[in-house]
Order: sequence, then structure tokens, then C-alpha cells
Amino acid sequence: TVESIPLIASSIMSKKLASGADGIVLDVKTGSGALMKTQEDSIRLAQTMVRIGEHNGRRTVALVTDMDRPLGRAVGNAVEVAEAVETLRGNGPEDLARLSVELAANMVYLAGEADLQQCRDAVRRALDSGAALDRLCAMVEAQGGDRSVLDDPARLPQASHHCDWLAGQEGYLLSVDTEAVGVASMMLGAGRETKESTIDPAAGILLHKKPGDWVRCGEPIATLLTNRPESLDQARAHLEQAVAIGPGQPAVRPLVFARVTAEGIERLDG
Repeated sequence: TVESIPLIASSIMSKKLASGADGIVLDVKTGSGALMKTQEDSIRLAQTMVRIGEHNGRRTVALVTDMDRPLGRAVGNAVEVAEAVETLRGNGPEDLARLSVELAANMVYLAGEADLQQCRDAVRRALDSGAALDRLCAMVEAQGGDRSVLDDPARLPQASHHCDWLAGQEGYLLSVDTEAVGVASMMLGAGRETKESTIDPAAGILLHKKPGDWVRCGEPIATLLTNRPESLDQARAHLEQAVAIGPGQPAVRPLVFARVTAEGIERLDG
């Protein structure tokens, strides 16, 4: 949570280098929910981490991606696992699937398989064929996990209390402060407020609306999930400060702003 590029870069890259991978793909966030709030700061962070990786003999690519809006619709632990499985089945949110393909394609590219577009095509084929989901199942089994949970994500931890948060007015959802959404999910038990806090894997938030969607008054914007019913009012109040609704449809923001490599910065609009 300290906005220092040298500290952030050294903390992240020390872990990546210690893993022993020959190639590293980084997803560097920018926006309200990221450590770096501006694109230029995020690009500088990406450049620093790419330089560290390349200096240590690792081919490194960083994508600078949007975190001024929630990615996907799930915020939490079990709910995000369930959403990831649905994405591997081809039924996940479009933005999450698109970014996942882009990140995976860059990893395949670093393996020297083909040019980047051919790598994207190969990743999409792995999704469509079910090979990607099969590989996740194999990874779970290799670590002693129960792969049947992936066949039925309803077996993941479930919260005892569900509460819909309703829109107080009609209009377009103009923006969602992703940092505030993260804090609200922490209040419900999905994150740690202190290092002694216990994470509840069942807690979280399911978003029904995204920036740019039309919202009717009284329509659910999100569902809050928790085993701590006493936290619902506080989390709901925090969410109310995170969302802006108005009459004009907002412009669509790019999902990926830039691709940073040892060769330089490629500005994107996708």
C-alpha cells in the first residue's frame, strides 16, 4: 500500500524471480483500485519491473490494464474461483475472458511458440476445446485437491447471509470505485483488515451491473455475501459511496492500455 515504485517493483519481482520461470508476464493495474492511480505511473512501474526481469535473464512482458472498474462480476474468494471455472467453461464475463486470453497469449508468446496473434488463437482454442479447464483440474489433483469441486462449484464455501443492494435512482451506472468495493468486501470478511484478521472464503460481493449499464430504481446493483450479518449495513453504506449513477452513458474505457517490453512501450486501446 506504499506508493513507491522501487519498493513495489522489488517486492513483486523478487517473488517472480524466485519462482524460477524463464518468462514472466505481469498484469500491472491502473486506476482507483490499483496502487498506481494514473496510467503514466503504472507504465513507469511496468518499465521498472520489466528491466529487473530482463537484467536477471528472464524474458518479461507487462500489460497495463484497467482497474477503474471491477474485472468480472465476483469479488471475494470462493466466488472468484467459481467465476474463473465458468470462464474456463466459456461462460464467464466477457471482460475477464478477454483479459485472461491476452495474458495467456503473452505467456505462450514468451515460450517462443508463434507470433502474438497466433498465440491468441491458440489460447482461444484451448478454452473452446475444454483443454484449459482440463489443465486446471490436473493442477488441482497434482496438489492433492478435490477436482470434483470444479465440476460443481456450488460445493465451494457458501455464505449464510445474502443481501441485495438496490439502486436508489434510475440512470446509467457512470463509475464504480473499485478500491471502495474491495474495502466493502473486506468488511464482509473476504479480506484482512489487520494481519490477525481471519479471511472467510465464502464472503464477497456479486456485481449485477457494470459501468455503462442502465439501472432502474430499485433494481439490484450487487449482492452482498457474508457470514457476519452485523457487517452488512456498514458494507452497504461503503458501497453507496462507491457508485455514481447519472443520465449520460459514460465512454467505454480500454481494458488494456499498454504493453511494455524490453523493446519499449506499445500503446493499446483494447
